[in-house]
Amino acid sequence: MKGIINILKPPGMTSFDVIFSCRKLFGIKKIGHAGTLDPGAAGVLTICIGRATKVVPFLTETRKVYRAEMEFGTETTTLDAFGEVTNQVEDFMLNEEEIRKVLDEFKGEIEQVPPMYSAIRHKGKRLYELARQGKKVERKPRKITIYDLKLIDFDGQKLIIDVECSKGTYIRTLCADIGKRLEIGAYMSFLVRTKVGEFSLDKAITLEELEFLVAKDRIEEVLEPLDKALEHLKAIKVKSEFDEPISNGVSIEWDNLATKLNDEVEVGEKFRVYNSAGDFIGVYTYHNKDIFKPERIFV
Repeated sequence: MKGIINILKPPGMTSFDVIFSCRKLFGIKKIGHAGTLDPGAAGVLTICIGRATKVVPFLTETRKVYRAEMEFGTETTTLDAFGEVTNQVEDFMLNEEEIRKVLDEFKGEIEQVPPMYSAIRHKGKRLYELARQGKKVERKPRKITIYDLKLIDFDGQKLIIDVECSKGTYIRTLCADIGKRLEIGAYMSFLVRTKVGEFSLDKAITLEELEFLVAKDRIEEVLEPLDKALEHLKAIKVKSEFDEPISNGVSIEWDNLATKLNDEVEVGEKFRVYNSAGDFIGVYTYHNKDIFKPERIFV
């Protein structure tokens, strides 16, 4: 069994809880996911089964989309609703115009300091383990990209935003930083991940629905092929005489392609590669001198 299932993780479960449930349901140990969601968050969790675990590194690099609710005037230790309150501002007034201006400042490539309550390791220990011991260590800022940041609703105290971002973005930190920029503080009160690459919330299924489909032997209805996770990459097809070589991970040249490409292909650009019959073979990277080298073979 191999493929990808778009699961709707409920709040209250860890991402590993979902993996454990799927392993038990399918009787398969080789199952992973492409991006952890905090226990209190909900939304898209892409589950990769069997050979599909090979696409995890590529899927984690895709853009993510979130809908977050944040509450102004309060700061917490964890930057979300589950931490202890560290600061409160009772009397404040905000308007949408000033909020929109601040949101615009966070768009594009920015630097973000990871929160203490995170799974990042510091000298062999998780940061959240140190935080629970009352310790605080210096964290280096990381470059992330906020591709889009939209104001969805604002009631004077709570703000709902949609965020499209790169790998490694902490929405909790983004909410807290927005609050600091407005000089009143804020924390993330709820989070839903609405998209991971090509996998969206409207197509996600619950664990209960998955159990029903497995019981009815209808799992194929929701089991997506491996290349679904790679649709953000351009697709190329080789000529029939190169079907066997690419299955063995042999490099291919520009002239070996049945697909016509323009001359604007960038060195380092990755492609989905298919044989002449349209079967997905793997991911190849374009190098100079018109050579495509195998990045990962999936057959």
